[in-house]
Amino acid sequence: MTQADITTVSAERAAADLRAFAARGPMPADGRADLIGLDRAALTALFAEAGLPKFRANQVWQWIYHKGATSFDGMTNLAKPLRQQLAERFRISRPAVATRQDSVDGTIKWLMRFADGNEAEMVFIPETERGTLCISSQVGCTLTCSFCHTGTQRLVRNLTAGEIVGQVMLALDELDGFPTAGTDRRLTNIVLMGMGEPLYNFENVATALRVIMDNEGVALSRRRITLSTSGVVPMMERCGEEIGVNLAISLHATTDDTRDILVPINKKWPLQQLLDACRTYPGVNNARRITFEYVMLEGINDSVEDAKRLVSLIRGIPAKINLIPFNPWPGSNYVCSSDEQIERFAQVVLKAGYPSPVRTPRGRDILAACGQLKSESRKQTRRELRAEAAE
Repeated sequence: MTQADITTVSAERAAADLRAFAARGPMPADGRADLIGLDRAALTALFAEAGLPKFRANQVWQWIYHKGATSFDGMTNLAKPLRQQLAERFRISRPAVATRQDSVDGTIKWLMRFADGNEAEMVFIPETERGTLCISSQVGCTLTCSFCHTGTQRLVRNLTAGEIVGQVMLALDELDGFPTAGTDRRLTNIVLMGMGEPLYNFENVATALRVIMDNEGVALSRRRITLSTSGVVPMMERCGEEIGVNLAISLHATTDDTRDILVPINKKWPLQQLLDACRTYPGVNNARRITFEYVMLEGINDSVEDAKRLVSLIRGIPAKINLIPFNPWPGSNYVCSSDEQIERFAQVVLKAGYPSPVRTPRGRDILAACGQLKSESRKQTRRELRAEAAE
C-alpha cells in the first residue's frame, strides 16, 4: 500500500468516525456513553467491549425499559462492584423538562431540552380508552407546510435514537408508567406526529421504535404505533418492511396545485406517486388501514367536490380519513372550515364506505393541538459557529 493509499484510508476512517459521532448526538460532558436508545444488539455489543456477558445486558435492559431505572444503584440483582463499574462507564439519560403545560382538557405538553440545548415538544392526549403520546423526530422541520406552525421553524437537526426513546421514557416517568407490564397503563399508543418528518430521519426513528416495541421493555405493539409522513415516497416501502408500524399520510388536498401550496413536498412526489406507494405499502389490508390526515381549511380544500375527488383518489386503498379542524396559531393565514361544511364533507366520505371521524381538537389553550408545535431552537449560522469556536 502506497503512502497515498494510507492517507486516503485514514481520511475515510476519520470521515466515518465523524459521521458516527454526529449521528450519536451530543456527548455528555463527563464522557460516559448513554445507554438510552441503543437497541438490544448494540447494548450487548457495548457490554461485550466492557468484558460483560450477554445476560448482564439483558438484566440492565429490563431495569431500564421495564422498571424505568435512571441509575444503576437500584439494580439489586447486580453485585455492588458491577453497579459501580457500570456507573463509571455508562449513563441512563432523559431529556430535561424546560416547561410543562397542562390543558383544561387533560392534555399535557412538554417542552424538552436536550444535551446541546436544543428543544422540541411532546404531547400526551388522554382519552377514555387510550392515552396517546405524540413525539417528535426532529428539532424544527425539514418541510414548510403552510398551515403548520412547526413548518415555520427551519430544521435545526435530526433527533438521535436516544432522544426519541428518551421522550417516551420521560412521559412514562411523569405518567407513573413503570413498571410497563401493568394492565392499567395510561400510555397505550404512540404517534410520530410531532415536530419533524420521521422518514427524513429514518435510521434513528427505526432504531428508536425497535427499542420501544421490544417485548421485555416498554413493550408497545407495532399496531399501537403510527408514523405520519408528508409523503417521502422512496422511504415508505422500507418503513413498512423494516418497522411495520401503522402509516398515516398528511394528505390535506385533492389536487396537485393545492397540495403544492399546502404540502410543498408534493412538488417532488405528487399525488399519484404518493397514492401508488400507499397501495403497495407492506402489510396494508382492511384490518390495518392507512390513515389519511386531512386538515379542514375554509375555502381551500373543504368543498363537496374536494370530498368526491378524495374518494376517487383513494379508491382501492384500505383506508380511513381523519378530518382535522384547523388549529390556528400566531401568524397563520388560514381559517377553519365551519362545523356544517366539515359535516357535509364527512358525509360524502362516509357514504363511499370510508370511516371519516372528525378529530376533536385537544390542548388548543396550550398550543398543543395538531399543527401547533414549535420550539425556539434555531440552526446557528456559520458566522455564529466560528465566533463560538473562537471563544
